Amino acid sequence: MADLNVEPKQNRPWWIWLLLGLLALLAIIFLLRGCDDDTDVDRDMDTDTTTATTAGATTGGTTGGMDTDRRMTTDADWNAIDRNAPVATYQEITDRDVTVRGNEDYAIYSLDETILFDTDSKEIRSAATPKLQQVAQSLNQRYSDGQVRIYGYTDARASKNYNEQLAEERAEAVRNWLTQNGNISQDRISVHPVGEADPVASNQTAEGRQQNRRVEIVARRGN
Repeated sequence: MADLNVEPKQNRPWWIWLLLGLLALLAIIFLLRGCDDDTDVDRDMDTDTTTATTAGATTGGTTGGMDTDRRMTTDADWNAIDRNAPVATYQEITDRDVTVRGNEDYAIYSLDETILFDTDSKEIRSAATPKLQQVAQSLNQRYSDGQVRIYGYTDARASKNYNEQLAEERAEAVRNWLTQNGNISQDRISVHPVGEADPVASNQTAEGRQQNRRVEIVARRGN
């Protein structure tokens, strides 16, 4: 029988196992640190988002807050207008049917309903044309860079809804006339129907009701 030479199995040096163990340990540490970094980034992003959201809620946003403040200031300015301000004398307003009140910051041009419209009508009378022409001239001369609001008023004889609708239609008719014939930009004019809500006289008399049926064109100087 032939002799078989079987070489004994060689064991790997111990230091190779130690090196492999160290490499595995380093890999585990690297992976754990990577997870912690991702968590910190997410946490920072969440914190920044929360801070930005809170700031936006407090101030209304960078532009939204400014727009809101500006709008509130503007509304406050309009609400502060004194409807009983002293009568103003404008050289360009010579028609006695047009009343002007105000000061150096604003003007209220008031026209009686019977001057502008027939009874229960929203169509401007032809006789009102020269009066509106004077108002438009004055607006362009004195308030060319300002905003204009048109307020429509009625007496209290009809229903509240009917009066509000009629007031709005008449105010819109005046706005359309001023934009089409008075050389006033449409984006400068807004309509504000009041109806019967703000009378200047008693609705118990014919004279008082006539005073309540009116249109006011209010202009403010630009900022």
